[in-house]
Amino acid sequence: MKIQIINGPNLNLLGQREPGIYGTESFENYLPELRKQFPDVELDYYQSNIEGELINKMQEVGFFEGFDGIVLNAGAYTHTSVALHDCIRSLKCPVVEVHISNVHQRETFRHQSMISAACKGVICGFGLDSYRLAIEALKRC
Repeated sequence: MKIQIINGPNLNLLGQREPGIYGTESFENYLPELRKQFPDVELDYYQSNIEGELINKMQEVGFFEGFDGIVLNAGAYTHTSVALHDCIRSLKCPVVEVHISNVHQRETFRHQSMISAACKGVICGFGLDSYRLAIEALKRC
């Protein structure tokens, strides 16, 4: 099984940015732990702060390269991007939307997701463990 993890804007600063919300661990430090938990799954990782690059990557792995699923933390693009929504709808593999924080306990504008309706499911509020939960969900699809 092959799963692509995609992180959007500002998630390259995990561990440094707002540690009270996002924790103190970088994703690069967390990824080896995820790979140990899922030795039977090939986990690829990609991060970009640019919306079009996120779309290009999702099309590449979810349409042309035959990945089995995508774990997507679109960051702030979650709340603004019809383009990401349309891209997700076009893919051959399921996408699970992930958020580190519980977006429903935060600012009102974060309560609305433009991509949720296109995704297989949504996981939020479990810190970096949200990624593990999304991978477990994709393994059952």
